[in-house]
Amino acid sequence: MTKNLSKLWLKSLRRIGRVQQTQGRMLLKSMLPTAVRSVTVLRPKPVKRARSVGVKGAKGLAGLNGVKARVKAVRRPRAMTLPLAPALPGAWQKSWFSTSIKGPAGGAKRMLYWLYLPAKETLAPRPLVVMLHGCQQTAPEFAAATRMNTLAERKGFAVLYPQQSVASDAHRCWHWYKRATQQGQGDVELIADMIAQVRQKHGLDASRTYVAGLSAGAALASIVALRHPGLIAAVGLHSAPVYGTTDSAMSAYRAMQHGSPLAHRHTVRALAQAEPEFPGMPVMLIHGARDSVVRRINMEQLSEQFEILNAAAITSAEPVVRRYPGRAGGRSPRHACQTSTIYAGRKPLIVKCEVEALGHAWSGGDGSVQFSAPEGPDAALMMWTFFSHHRRTPDVVATRLTASLPRL
Repeated sequence: MTKNLSKLWLKSLRRIGRVQQTQGRMLLKSMLPTAVRSVTVLRPKPVKRARSVGVKGAKGLAGLNGVKARVKAVRRPRAMTLPLAPALPGAWQKSWFSTSIKGPAGGAKRMLYWLYLPAKETLAPRPLVVMLHGCQQTAPEFAAATRMNTLAERKGFAVLYPQQSVASDAHRCWHWYKRATQQGQGDVELIADMIAQVRQKHGLDASRTYVAGLSAGAALASIVALRHPGLIAAVGLHSAPVYGTTDSAMSAYRAMQHGSPLAHRHTVRALAQAEPEFPGMPVMLIHGARDSVVRRINMEQLSEQFEILNAAAITSAEPVVRRYPGRAGGRSPRHACQTSTIYAGRKPLIVKCEVEALGHAWSGGDGSVQFSAPEGPDAALMMWTFFSHHRRTPDVVATRLTASLPRL
């Protein structure tokens, strides 16, 4: 019996490894330029012929007099249904944002987004959490995968989900690896303007706006936060690649697999020198120990980058390390994890959380959705708890509301 269980366990591990390797190849393929995008065509299944029907039956079924008819049953292909946000009392709105930024084909660029506004009443302006999906995801899928709307209803904050278009990328990947994107152009500037407009339109709190993402979405979230620190009070990065060390799809894939030997330090030092009054950026990093798509070395190097950017605010000489055991049974199974926290006074400033047995998936999410693992810890709750410690002072918000950092 023990031998059979061991075989099953090893077989499961090999299957998980193959799936994650396939995901990595698909991500690389999606980042490479293609002359012609592949199109999947749904074809109906072969026609099934029903039994012969007599003349009398033929008259009733086909309206043909004196002729024998055969009824052909054709099975139509089913349209794919996307997972939607769970039934919640708040408002789930779909909208377009347009800007004067010129797109690749010229003209104003538009981006689709979803917004969740909780039903829970509050006297003070609501905080805003901006969620950026990963490759091969839509905004509604990401909302379902992370369960962030359910948490927003409980805690009383709004959630904004920008969505990459298939016109920009066939796999809906954000182009975080391009030099122009890292300099704050394109989607970064578009999303920053979207945040400012949504915040003003719905009367949201300008001092409590946060951005988070998964994988490619996390990579873009770090750029939005660092290029627009007046908009963003803190950032949450789940399975994120190292910041600012790539300029092509191939270099992006190398960074995802191996990190960056030296360039990651040089990049943020150049950023700090270009903006001497950079107000700092609190960050929470969550990464799976078994992530073979974006390796954990990226979390370590991101932590180094944010230590450089937040050096003036750090008060703890050594990070505080905490270990949380796993829980296999019960209503809320959880992987074991370890956190390492650097403080600014009493506030957690840089938090790393490594989750054992987790691959390239959102921790504690909806397991029925791709790139989401039902076992905890709950990444959405961890990020919100971290975010709630931070806000931008009014003077920083006022001076940086519409200005981005200087180009490198």
